[in-house]
Parts: sequence; structure tokens; C-alpha cells
Amino acid sequence: MQFSHSDAIWQVFPELRAGALFAEGIDAAADVEEAVASFSAIAEARLAEAQESEFPEIQAWRRGFSRMGLKPTQYRSASEALLRRFRQEHALPRLHPLIDLCNAISLAFAIPVAVFDTENIAGDLQVRHATGHETYLTFSGQSEYPLPDEVIFADDEGRAHARRWTNRQSGLSAVRETTRSVLIVAEALHAGAGEDTASLVATLADALARHWSVTAATAALSQASPRFAFQV
Repeated sequence: MQFSHSDAIWQVFPELRAGALFAEGIDAAADVEEAVASFSAIAEARLAEAQESEFPEIQAWRRGFSRMGLKPTQYRSASEALLRRFRQEHALPRLHPLIDLCNAISLAFAIPVAVFDTENIAGDLQVRHATGHETYLTFSGQSEYPLPDEVIFADDEGRAHARRWTNRQSGLSAVRETTRSVLIVAEALHAGAGEDTASLVATLADALARHWSVTAATAALSQASPRFAFQV
């Protein structure tokens, strides 16, 4: 299996840097509360000094959304949406230990983190522009159809696993109690994105080793090294 960004994405967003991780042996029994509290505290301290809209990581994604023709206060990156909710409520809902952990790490780094159940991905997964023929399944079970040129995560069967890039994931490959193998992707556009996404992935790999006793395969992606191949 392979994860990548299309050449067209790299041409429009040459500053993009991404980190990817694949892991097997995930379950819903891990206790991640201490780790979640630790990462949440990092976000809490940062939000005490400035709102998320002032973070360079968030500002870069806002500029990216504008470049995609989207109003950045209408469609937010996943990290901005999480930080905004966290600032207002000082907590996030608990969904699954892995999702709770990834959400907390996303808060701490202010970088969007996408988590996919690989068993529900057909073939390879690529961030690319939609053709207008892809299908997207919402969390409520409704089918949507991304517009032509919308940036999506698409598999080989033309199923969109995320819409508007880092805005909204699909219910099709969402992590559930039955999930055992996952692909996790962190993407950033700000200055220093390469170092920050690498640090995020290393932090996540360490957390997976501690909480699930799994060894993850990881990769740093750039225009010079745009693909992550792994065995499922």
C-alpha cells in the first residue's frame, strides 16, 4: 500500500511537509488519559497566550484554504477546529483511545492529524484534486460528491476519505472498536513544517509503542520524497 500527494498538489503547495505512520495491533482497550492530559496542557498553555487563529501553523492553513478557493473561516483545518473547540470547552469528547491521543497531539502541535482504518481503503491513498466522480460517506451515512478540483484523500476505487483536504474526514475509514491497522498522516504548511511534522510523528510513534506495544513504520514526505510505501 502507498500514501502520497499528487504532483499537482506539490506544484501548488511546494511548502507542504507531511509525516506518515502505519501501525498494526491497535485496539480500543488502551488507557491514554495521562498522555491526553499532558498534550492538552501544552495546548492550554499556548492558548493562554494567544488564540489559535494567531498561531503560525493555523495561519498557514488558512492561507492554504484561501488558495484552494475556500473561505478559511467557513472551512477550517481539523487542527483549528479542534483548538477552537478546546479553547471554548477546555476538553474534547472521548471517542477511541487512538483518536483521543491523536486529537491531543494535534492540539499540542497545532497540526492536523488524520487517522484512517486501512482495512477500509481500497488500494493506495492519495491527496489529489477530485475529478467530480468520487463518492464521500459522511459520519451520518449520507453520500456526498466532492466538486471537481476539490482537494481530497482518494483511494483507487474513487472513494474520498477526506474532503477539502484537512477539513473533514469520511465515516468510511473512521477508526472504530474493530480497527486493528491504521495510517496516520500529519500535514503542515508553515515555516518549520518539516521539523514539526517529523517531531509529531516521532512523538506519536513513541506513544503507540508505550500504549499498544507496537512498532510503527514512519516516513517524512516532501516534494523530493513524496511517497510512503508500507505493507498491510
